[in-house]
Amino acid sequence: MRLLVRSYLALFSQPPCRESNDIRTATCTSALAPRLVAWWEAHGRKDLPWQRERTPYRVWVAEVMLQQTQAAAVAPYFERFLARFPTLADLAEAPLDEVLHLWSGLGYYARARNLHRAAQIVACRHAGTLPRTQAELAALPGIGRSTAAAIVAQAHDTPAAILDGNAKRVLARHFRVRGPISAASTLRRLWALAERHTPNARAGDYAQAVMDLGATVCTRAKPRCDVCPLAETCLARRHGEVAKLPQPAKRRARPCRRRRFFVLTDAAGACFVEQRPPAGIWGGLWSPPERAARTTPKAFLAAAGLGALPLAHVKPAPPFRHAFTHFDLDVAPVYVQLRTAQAPATKLAGRWIVPGAHRLGLSAVAAKLIGEASRQRAAT
Repeated sequence: MRLLVRSYLALFSQPPCRESNDIRTATCTSALAPRLVAWWEAHGRKDLPWQRERTPYRVWVAEVMLQQTQAAAVAPYFERFLARFPTLADLAEAPLDEVLHLWSGLGYYARARNLHRAAQIVACRHAGTLPRTQAELAALPGIGRSTAAAIVAQAHDTPAAILDGNAKRVLARHFRVRGPISAASTLRRLWALAERHTPNARAGDYAQAVMDLGATVCTRAKPRCDVCPLAETCLARRHGEVAKLPQPAKRRARPCRRRRFFVLTDAAGACFVEQRPPAGIWGGLWSPPERAARTTPKAFLAAAGLGALPLAHVKPAPPFRHAFTHFDLDVAPVYVQLRTAQAPATKLAGRWIVPGAHRLGLSAVAAKLIGEASRQRAAT
């Protein structure tokens, strides 16, 4: 009897969170979900465009856009995208060029290509209705384990553990999970925690709450621990390691590539663009012709069949750097303006477009180059 009493007292006298090297035996006497949902009800974000109506299609589009992109940047893109493609059927039937056009500037364009391809698959194989299970969703292009869970949780209020960047940060700090955040062993521990603390009820609100907490309070830099609903039980805070967790992956040296872009415009202001291959960087997007850094304007014009045409000017410009995830690109522009008022035929595979009056997808670099060409023309 005394043993039972001592065990009972020990259970309720332990600190709210007890550390353990084995994540399966870590104990929390106060559950995360009720505190997070209560905090979200009082302080969470509820006016984001995709929150106004949690349909599977709207949640899916939002979750794909939010991959590696902050909500503030996504919101205007989401509203324009849904205005043009209000249903999954509209997206599936649309030309890829138009999808990429509405995605232009949002970056990580493989997301748009996968979204479009997945919509076509759903229209063909699932009668135009997004699957309701994580497994079926995760089988679609561009939908990983966490994105599938977010769709299931928010659209159907079905318990499903999410682990996006914000959730990783919250869980890694609260439970003091060490190890590079991208390491397989670290991810296994975080997934185990995510699954354990996902509630059976109000799964959608919990998913939104943990994402909101990471986005607005438990931020990467300058976290606001003083207003965090999990502060009292946060092990990283207790040990003064909030700034150290989650532990970043080891950085590799970033290679730098240099390419020359020929921004070719006619006297009426039309600009020549080529479509890039469907895969790879800027896959499927349109861009001023990109060539090796050593390519001279004379060689480019000769290859394009434009060498005999009268030119208004040929202006090489200082290079500028554009950062990708794994490498940097030094962009060396050459602005070539023709004297002819009508876009001439070329030997190149591409088309002439009027800036601001086309429906093609342009990369941020392409948009910048074409915009500068238009400014130069207006100044002459």
